[in-house]
Amino acid sequence: MPVFTRPDGVRLFHELHGHIDAQPLILLEGMGGDIPGWRRNIPVLARELRVVAYDFRGNGNSDEPPGPARMATFVDDTLALLDALDIDRAHVYGQSFGGMVAQELALTSPERVRTMILGCTHAGSRHAVRGKGSKVPKGEPWRAMYSPSFPERHPEHVAEDLRIAGAQPKHPDGGRRQWEAMQEFDSFDRLPSLRVPTLVLHGTEDQAIAVQNARLLAARIPDAELVLLEGAGHLYHSERAAEADAAVLDFVKRHGDA
Repeated sequence: MPVFTRPDGVRLFHELHGHIDAQPLILLEGMGGDIPGWRRNIPVLARELRVVAYDFRGNGNSDEPPGPARMATFVDDTLALLDALDIDRAHVYGQSFGGMVAQELALTSPERVRTMILGCTHAGSRHAVRGKGSKVPKGEPWRAMYSPSFPERHPEHVAEDLRIAGAQPKHPDGGRRQWEAMQEFDSFDRLPSLRVPTLVLHGTEDQAIAVQNARLLAARIPDAELVLLEGAGHLYHSERAAEADAAVLDFVKRHGDA
């Protein structure tokens, strides 16, 4: 189990996939996410890229945060891991909470970012566009992660997701620390200063973060490209893995030398 230890003692679990000489792509997961959540994407992305997947502090196999964590904490963890792997510049692919970490990283250390892919995320709680809200049965909050009809149309897919997620380590404080970091995050006014090639990805039926947030991000970031996956939910990369991966690889190929 590859583990990288931070100065505060937090151990960060990570995995490497793909050819060592390929351009690096680091995956930044959502709040409470883990590396297995990318399992449908990593094999495809790793055919052409050197994929770095890691669990944030408070997620998956990484340790709990020992105290409060700010967005800068997660950015520092990410940069330190890239340093440890001798990666100067990487393609940065963040989803949901990970997309906020990606924005902060690109805004504060743009020289480390080849391209940025923002999936199902927003520019901060103060500017987030609220959707209609998800109406899911009591005791089944996981339904909000999918498009409304997906669980009925693909029960085996959802059952596998729930089984694998349920087998991961539990972190009672991790989600709270990430939620706290998210509350102070605000990139809205700074986004027009970005000069990093950016792709914004979002499912049109996202019940957790409304699709209007993707349109806002694409409008605020200079020359950003917007790809909307019609009918997909918050876990668009799971529901529509082939389409999502194709969009990412196409974008990286076109901007990889930026």
